[in-house]
Amino acid sequence: MTDVQYDCPCLENCPLNYAMSIIGGKWKMQIICTLNNKGRMRYNELRKNLDGISNTVLANALKELEEKGLVERREYLEVPVRVEYSPTSLCDMLMPALEKLSDWGETMMAKEREVIV
Repeated sequence: MTDVQYDCPCLENCPLNYAMSIIGGKWKMQIICTLNNKGRMRYNELRKNLDGISNTVLANALKELEEKGLVERREYLEVPVRVEYSPTSLCDMLMPALEKLSDWGETMMAKEREVIV
């Protein structure tokens, strides 16, 4: 961690905004969590675990996550070619923050249930 202080919402240089641009979107979080929970997966296996995702969206999201270093794509030269995806060490570093965010979300959901009841 650095000693640099950021004045949010600066958006231009905000590390949190940058992080959210990498993992944000409708499916990236589900892809990250699925790979983290299940480990190395083939494309079709991953798609079956993400109910409702299209091939185009999954392929694009995997490519973006791979470019940012969160997902590793491994291709095996077999016939037919086998491709597997797995979380990287950068993804592993992200997981504690996502778990904290999940805890916060759970608290907020409980508070909303209290207001509704």
